[in-house]
Amino acid sequence: MFPVVPDRALLELARTEGGPDTLALFARDQDTRRLLLLRAVLDAAEAADRSVCTAAQKARLRADWALLTEADRAVAPSAWRPPRHRPDPTTAGAGEAATRAGSDGLTSAAGPGSPATPAGPGAPAPPAGTDDATPPWAPAPAAAEAWANPARARVFHPLTGPWARSCLRALDSGPGAAGEERSRRLRRDLAHFSAIAAVAAAGAGFPFTTRLTARAGILALPSLGALHTARSGDVPVDVSCAGGRLVLRQPDAPDVTVHLESGVGAWSGALAWTPAHALPGLAPTAPPLPFDDLDPYRELPDGPRHGDLRTPFALDDAERKRWLQAWSGTAPVLRSGGARRLAEAGALLRCLVPLETPPDVGAGRGSCSATRREAFGALLSSTPPDPVTFAATLVHELQHAKLAALGDLVTLHRAGPEARYFAPWRADPRPYDGLLQGAYSHLAMADFYQRRALVPGLPDRNWSWAQHARYRAQVQAALPALVGSPDLTVRGRRFVDEMAAAHERMAEHPAPRGHVARAQAYVESARALWTRRHASALPPPNE
Repeated sequence: MFPVVPDRALLELARTEGGPDTLALFARDQDTRRLLLLRAVLDAAEAADRSVCTAAQKARLRADWALLTEADRAVAPSAWRPPRHRPDPTTAGAGEAATRAGSDGLTSAAGPGSPATPAGPGAPAPPAGTDDATPPWAPAPAAAEAWANPARARVFHPLTGPWARSCLRALDSGPGAAGEERSRRLRRDLAHFSAIAAVAAAGAGFPFTTRLTARAGILALPSLGALHTARSGDVPVDVSCAGGRLVLRQPDAPDVTVHLESGVGAWSGALAWTPAHALPGLAPTAPPLPFDDLDPYRELPDGPRHGDLRTPFALDDAERKRWLQAWSGTAPVLRSGGARRLAEAGALLRCLVPLETPPDVGAGRGSCSATRREAFGALLSSTPPDPVTFAATLVHELQHAKLAALGDLVTLHRAGPEARYFAPWRADPRPYDGLLQGAYSHLAMADFYQRRALVPGLPDRNWSWAQHARYRAQVQAALPALVGSPDLTVRGRRFVDEMAAAHERMAEHPAPRGHVARAQAYVESARALWTRRHASALPPPNE
């Protein structure tokens, strides 16, 4: 089911590169995995005890999947039949209508409990005599084609991944487990999926009427915007769509009319409506990039991995202008660090999520950023102070995304989770996988800054050499543990050996000796401090 990574692509990636075919392979594979994850949500809901997921919730879920599937067929070039009007599941007789819609989709591709397939939600068998080689929910061969389809754009949007994971966690609880909190979470998760389906149908020009539920006084419509309700708490909102407009009707407040725009965003004259925003594409022909500060599933999970990073609910106009200023200069900076850096950003980046800047980051060129494995294509970042900083952030974080996507397809090592390795970019011991992730992203940063330093006349050329020297010295300190590990697989050994070779080739264009000396001194100081703090409590790395 999943593709094989050719040796050529493996070596490309080990050099922190990746041609168009390799990056497209990652995108297709991650889209397929997203469809399997969504199929798992369907199956888990159908199999859940009624005390976990009620009959009404299951019926509504089927109806929403049917609407999403109809939206896909409405614009898919290989559509098997024209769209039909979807009954409102909140009206009388909706249970039977939803069940019929569900049986046309949910149970025909794979019934509850049957193995998941990449056919996706509601993919019925095509009529006799049609070409069934490419079902309508198969990932599109190119990102542009997929994102031109509103239904697929919603399913493949990075923040759909955290939503699906949240659903599965809630559905996985046994009857009575976690009580009201689990039920509340599942209610909100399923209500959000109703909003996703409605947005997909609206984008496909599909007339419908439905009832959605605002969460804590906010109805988020992904890629369109958010309605702030007059009442607090979870509030019902009736939504009708026709003629490129949404009419949102809530208790005790005037109706809000929202006018749909092409791509991201929708406008309204009502103060209760906050539109979604987008940044210009990195290339002149690229579509706008969603800038998501509204989706409720953009929040980082609690835990030590993300430290004190936090996401704000929404940015003000001044903060958006700062983002736009930094973003507008990012493409030429990426290109100066190697044309492939711009190409990989265009191929892999699907949305930006703004983060609050933690107080310990400081001023100057400081910023914080993160990626989430379950949200492939999303990059989370605080407001970048300048284009160079943000370009470096993109390079750094996209390497994490690439290596995580590669790890889904290729087993590079079988090392355990024990944190025992020295990494000069961290004060704490790292597990082998964490050391590999860090060294890989730092190798890309060393390459990025070396290429910028070799550009004649660059204003910050000396600073780029200093950055290159520091990142290269850090990678050099990590390579012996990576290359010497007995836990590497055959393909993993080829990967880290090629990383080491790429690191060695950088010596063909050395940084000025002063920068190299300072970088090496920095690493040795970090090693000495780390050894005093941790070495006595840790076993030898490869025991």
